[in-house]
Amino acid sequence: MEAPTEVPSVPPTLDWDVWLGPAKWRPYHPAYLPFKWRGWWDFGTGALGDMGAHLIDHAYWPLKLKYPTTVQASSSPYTKDSPPIAEIITYEFAARGNMPPVTLKWYDGGLTPPRPAELEPGRRMGDGGGGVLFVGSKGKLMCGTYGRNPRIIPETKMKEYKRPPKTIPRSPGIHEEWIAACKKGDPSATTTHFGYSGPLTETMLLGNVAVRMHDKNIALEYDGESGKITNLPEANDLLNFKYREGWSL
Repeated sequence: MEAPTEVPSVPPTLDWDVWLGPAKWRPYHPAYLPFKWRGWWDFGTGALGDMGAHLIDHAYWPLKLKYPTTVQASSSPYTKDSPPIAEIITYEFAARGNMPPVTLKWYDGGLTPPRPAELEPGRRMGDGGGGVLFVGSKGKLMCGTYGRNPRIIPETKMKEYKRPPKTIPRSPGIHEEWIAACKKGDPSATTTHFGYSGPLTETMLLGNVAVRMHDKNIALEYDGESGKITNLPEANDLLNFKYREGWSL
């Protein structure tokens, strides 16, 4: 999708300069807002940046992931202005302590993983909003969007499974956590403090860099500690954002 060229009048209820914020200047157009900003590189990060945190989180947390070692992508066409409609992004993570290396794959735009042989005929993978499929050495587990309804597949194995006691503290809710963190100034007051959510976001957005670099036909190698792509220097230009004058931090 290319940026529109028409220049309609700015609605009297909108401060266009403030809405643009640090993004580079462009004329107002209703194609950018209110919800549609997510589909433009200058304002949003496409489906991955929109929903990735709600889905990747379910593998990222229990598998103790942090920075991927490599990222590669394939996608439908995209433009200088907007992300692709569909994409597959593959992240490789190194071993962590006694946990082995792991591959994490992101699918969107109607693309899905191969249907597991264990999933009963006629049964949906995930739910209407998507989902997560865990593929392990001893079996498979799936859940819906936001981690809804986690189930071992096939259902016969789920019924045989003896659930452990609940030992993980339950969140009181995102708003309650945010307020508690503000009042206490303590990262432990929230389950998604920046020490966790920062690397998670970094991982997600590396997928967008891989999408925009996939014509180089190379898997991006990433050094998380230095925050640099080591085998394609030009890709590092996409790791930084130039703020519009007057909006720098």
